[in-house]
Amino acid sequence: MTRFFAPAKINLGLSVLGVRENGYHDLHSLMVPLTVGDELEIRPAEALTLRVEGADLPTDERNLVYRAARAYLDAAGVTGGADIVLHKRLPLASGLGGGSSDAASTLLALAELYPSDVDLPALALSLGADVPFFLLGGAALAQGVGERLTPIHDLPPVHLVLANAGAEISAGDAYRWLDETGDFSSPLRLDAIRQALASGVEVPYFNSLQAGVLAHFPSVLTTLEALADAGLHSVLMSGSGATCFGLARDEAQAQAAAGALAAQFPQWWVKVARVEA
Repeated sequence: MTRFFAPAKINLGLSVLGVRENGYHDLHSLMVPLTVGDELEIRPAEALTLRVEGADLPTDERNLVYRAARAYLDAAGVTGGADIVLHKRLPLASGLGGGSSDAASTLLALAELYPSDVDLPALALSLGADVPFFLLGGAALAQGVGERLTPIHDLPPVHLVLANAGAEISAGDAYRWLDETGDFSSPLRLDAIRQALASGVEVPYFNSLQAGVLAHFPSVLTTLEALADAGLHSVLMSGSGATCFGLARDEAQAQAAAGALAAQFPQWWVKVARVEA
């Protein structure tokens, strides 16, 4: 049996530059994996089976993990299958890339169990624009529709607190709300973001999707305000939401802020995390 950690990600800035004629969006985003995430157990088997613990999710081709496994097994010409258990610990539809990370970890695990010359990045991209990022194992600048990845190796250690009030937000809706306003943005200032992260000051990043989400989900604004009130800085929504985060000076401050938030909002999902750059 192979155990694989499937890390969450956040966007340390997400700029949507515009929309293409085919409806896809041009992005400029600094994506970083975190120390929190889901976990997969995978072992060889005669057939492909999936079980999900921790969430009510389908276990057939409607599940991205199942589709990833099926795609790899077919591409590698494997006659057998795999028994997969997905331990879901991240909230659903939360802007943390959980499904994409689970799919990427499935590909990596099966590549260990059934080695082949399958082009993993191409297979990952066929499953979703965010899936290739999770094959890298580190921070990256994502451009294009998210498929053009440039590894970023010089980010400082960053401690943060994640908070999710329970809303499930469709990425399709978040992008549609942005399209309705046309409030597209300029590229992120990567050097300024790096310098601010290293100095522990307010980070000059933004999320192009945030305004539209706030207009439809007041709970996300409540989450951002609560993170700031807990003493965290540079609060931002990750991806299409609803998870938000705030940066801390160090792990001790992150732990204290998370404890205060969990006590004030016991129904929220609140976690301390660190950027795995």
